[in-house]
Amino acid sequence: MPIVSRVAELHPEIVAWRRDFHSNPELGFDVDRTWAIVAERLREFGCDQVVTGIGKTGVVGVIKGRATVTNGNPKTIGLRADMDALEIDEKTNLPYSSKNKGLMHACGHDGHTAMLLGAAKYLAETRNFAGTVVCIFQPAEEIGTGAKAMVGDQLMERFGIEEVYGMHCLPGLPVGFIGIHRGGVMAATDSIDIKIHGRSGHPGLAHLAIDSILVSAQLLMAIQQITSQNVSAMEAANITFHNIQAGGINRVITETVHLQGAVRTLSTDVHDMIKARLQEVVSGVALATGAKIELKFEHDHGVLFNTAAQTEIAEKTAAEIVGKEKVYPTPPTLLGEDFAIMSDARPGTFVFCGNGDSAGLHHPAFDFNDEASLYGTSYWVKLVENRLAA
Repeated sequence: MPIVSRVAELHPEIVAWRRDFHSNPELGFDVDRTWAIVAERLREFGCDQVVTGIGKTGVVGVIKGRATVTNGNPKTIGLRADMDALEIDEKTNLPYSSKNKGLMHACGHDGHTAMLLGAAKYLAETRNFAGTVVCIFQPAEEIGTGAKAMVGDQLMERFGIEEVYGMHCLPGLPVGFIGIHRGGVMAATDSIDIKIHGRSGHPGLAHLAIDSILVSAQLLMAIQQITSQNVSAMEAANITFHNIQAGGINRVITETVHLQGAVRTLSTDVHDMIKARLQEVVSGVALATGAKIELKFEHDHGVLFNTAAQTEIAEKTAAEIVGKEKVYPTPPTLLGEDFAIMSDARPGTFVFCGNGDSAGLHHPAFDFNDEASLYGTSYWVKLVENRLAA
């Protein structure tokens, strides 16, 4: 089956919503404009229940099907989209580019939200399914805490969700393709925070100081050797640093350096080994240099795991929409997704919607491909009708 006809009719609306969200990006949990629009739309569509403030600024829309279950009990499934943007200066020069300087939808969350809104409108109109669908609009995915907040706010229990499904656009995968992988598909992520305390001093008397910038260089090189020397080439893992704060005073040896980064892994054994080696490396560099080094290692979420039964229905649905030959077996990736917290709480699966030859995720020239929403929205509505068939 091709694109759903009614979704094609709704497409101009979906595009308009998406571009409005793109023009008005918001960060983390501070998505007040976005969640208010989402809630307003869901009420307009006639959802049976619209609840705000789940996990601080999350929104839930509940839609009950008209069909009667003929075999077994009616199910309740959740569909999730993320709403937040990134701290990036947009460089697209699009007519609907960001109005908020320094903020940008550079990961497609504007498209994810618009697609799920389109699906909610269709499902509220047709209700051609048996059971209940819960449309979940999540804040703070980019900082890795939104799913945790919503699940911690009893999302699954309050709405009786038995299975949960997610979707993300994917640059490089052609528009009209849907990527699916069984098992572990996206990485576990951990945040690392390192503070190096040396001893400041005069550059001419460097032997009396402990240069924390030099220590940080030694530490960074040693940490990179963990993955190159301790992780098999057959495994996947990386350690990256995104923020270094140091110095600022000319002709003064810097006393403190602050490093922030992340660890990404696809197996528990590799995760545990890296965590232990990080502490060993930090202790060793501290001993060798005389600096005091503090390491904080915080677990964000585990591997995003697609369960078999839910992935099977996703594959069947995707084939109906794009054709079996365009259901792409997506390899596992070190990209992280806090949807893993939801799929830890309930069985589920996470798929990728082709975004074509666009700039990469988190790039200042990225833009969600509006043609992709035809396929993503159609996938959502057929997934519900297939999984909640009478």
